[in-house]
Amino acid sequence: MTPPTARNGGSIAGAGLTSAGISDDTIAPYRAAEADESIWIEELHPAPAAEAVFRRLSVLPHCLYLDSARRDRELGRYSFVAADPFDFTEARHSEQAADPLADLARRMAAFSSAPIAGLPPFQGGAAGLLSYDFAHRLERLPPPRCDEFEIPTMAMGLYDLVVAFDHFEGRAWIISQGFPEIESPARRRRARGRAQQFRQLLETSQIGSRPDRARSPNSRREIDAARLAPQFSIDERFAGDAVRGARLTSNFSPERYIATVARAIEYIRAGDIFQVNLSQRLLCPATDDSVSLYLRLRERNPAPMAGYFDLGEFQIVSASPERFLRVADGRVEARPIKGTRRRTARPEADLFAGDELRESEKDNAENVMIVDLLRNDLARVCLPESVTVSELCRLEVFEFVQHLVSVVQAELTTGNTAIDLIRAAFPGGSISGAPKIRAMQIIAELEPTARGAYCGCLGFLGFDGSMDMNLLIRTITAGRGWWQMPVGGGIVAQSDPVREYEETWHKAEGMIRALG
Repeated sequence: MTPPTARNGGSIAGAGLTSAGISDDTIAPYRAAEADESIWIEELHPAPAAEAVFRRLSVLPHCLYLDSARRDRELGRYSFVAADPFDFTEARHSEQAADPLADLARRMAAFSSAPIAGLPPFQGGAAGLLSYDFAHRLERLPPPRCDEFEIPTMAMGLYDLVVAFDHFEGRAWIISQGFPEIESPARRRRARGRAQQFRQLLETSQIGSRPDRARSPNSRREIDAARLAPQFSIDERFAGDAVRGARLTSNFSPERYIATVARAIEYIRAGDIFQVNLSQRLLCPATDDSVSLYLRLRERNPAPMAGYFDLGEFQIVSASPERFLRVADGRVEARPIKGTRRRTARPEADLFAGDELRESEKDNAENVMIVDLLRNDLARVCLPESVTVSELCRLEVFEFVQHLVSVVQAELTTGNTAIDLIRAAFPGGSISGAPKIRAMQIIAELEPTARGAYCGCLGFLGFDGSMDMNLLIRTITAGRGWWQMPVGGGIVAQSDPVREYEETWHKAEGMIRALG
């Protein structure tokens, strides 16, 4: 495990700020009646755009943007920008003896804070990435056949300060918890000082910048194309116009992917599994910095659970539409997606495709299988009688595709935490299959390369016990000179291998159009 790094705002000064500027005495802090007096809360007037705050704070270490890029009262109401955590930890495949979740729980144990009503739900806490390959820490699985990038299986920062946005009220706040100080006077001083530093960074006209390691030609960690797993050229008959000029390659040829889907169907018919999610990894050389890439992605393919996270060597750039798990006041919600149709430029064709998706026996069966899997996972740490399906196979329309979405809810058993829920339910069934363990064993056998961040999750675990994690689909991982963007889909007995291959390209279109 990487040792914790206590920054205490020092790196903010390194970004070009001085102690001169706005006097803290001129600021009237927002005060929620029930808030701990150690916490410093400022409402920003006028409320800045979350995108503008992200641009400013992206120069700081481990900048995190949990972005409701697609506004939606149910899923897309809040956004959060945080950076410069006071503690940061990573776990990698090579550290099999450690228990990263236990370590994270230990790191968070000293810091707790009651939720403040009336403010957006993330008010400080641990936030970051659990990659798909983190599942190897929870289950006995075969190792990936090839893992050239060696993306951390877990990367989490402890963020004492969050800039939080309520898009429907048009308001924004700096919420500064004052951690890692514990004693109230010192914690209050730090909370106030950090809020002042961030406010200055948001208001100063001259800020520093730092090189983006995703495209640095001098990076000693950059991977030469010759060291990658075998790559195959793209067939435009399947991929469509969007790929022209994109310099994309895949870890599957079309013929190989279609044959692999057929092999997965054989496993299903043999009774090994009911469903498995297979993916191909698309790859292209990085041609731009990751912040610019993310800003293009959120504009061209806005999603309610989007996000950006700077691990240091890698950046996660995501337009995810799917919530994996949320915890609020002990209540759990999961929103699995299964079933996809491509959108077109013709509304009447979209309506027809949506009706076809709603009525599809195959797509409904896929979704119901994953709902059942989630109900079983949640029942391991939730009150069994509380596990309910409030919505089943609802049609949701996004920029490039339409999906069937279900909602599963439950109540955590007393004594169980959000981290216990991750242990019980990670990774999501919609991106692995059912039964989950056997499906993941088959994924390790059939897919040529490690998934890395793809199909993991990005989000937060609050100091107040809350949690909100997306599922990292429609996600680009930048780093070591490359942009990688796996795309896949669920395979069941009724699947048509050619249509499954075409579906991966429908899902890739929004990302490909953001490449530049």
